[in-house]
Amino acid sequence: MAQLIAPNGNLHSSWLEAAAEFAGARQDGAGADGWSLDDLNDIQVFRRFVDLLVKDALPETVRKPGYVPCTYLWIVDGGTFLGSLAIRHQLNDYLLNEGGHIGYSVRPSVRRRGHAAKALADALPLARALGIERVLLTCDEDNAGSRATIEKNGGRYEDTRNGKRRYWINNA
Repeated sequence: MAQLIAPNGNLHSSWLEAAAEFAGARQDGAGADGWSLDDLNDIQVFRRFVDLLVKDALPETVRKPGYVPCTYLWIVDGGTFLGSLAIRHQLNDYLLNEGGHIGYSVRPSVRRRGHAAKALADALPLARALGIERVLLTCDEDNAGSRATIEKNGGRYEDTRNGKRRYWINNA
């Protein structure tokens, strides 16, 4: 059964296989923006990437302007990487309007099996432990799968901004 774990360098091969399935599309919640797949093929570069993902949860970590502390988690089943999930500890203007507290993606070959819904359900207590009592989630207007995932976890639609549907989950 799939579970959320901290990023782990031992999943290098499986992570690369999953990344290839996205065929260049952005992986929400992965923290891989700015990293090239060619570079991440190198195990040492990948381990540095994993280390930075883990450290991003710490408030004292230096990050790019406009970025907030974030807990990155991986959705795995045994030794197979299935996807990513990010819990953003606070909202800035961009996240309030388009990004939300939690972002996630599941590799294309294992979608429509409930992995995203379970990962989101498992992430909500972690968000609560971070003091997030109202969780904002967003999805593209045309992403029926993500809409269903959010609604299955108690998401209540508020509005659409810039093509992103915005949902709140009471998490107190």
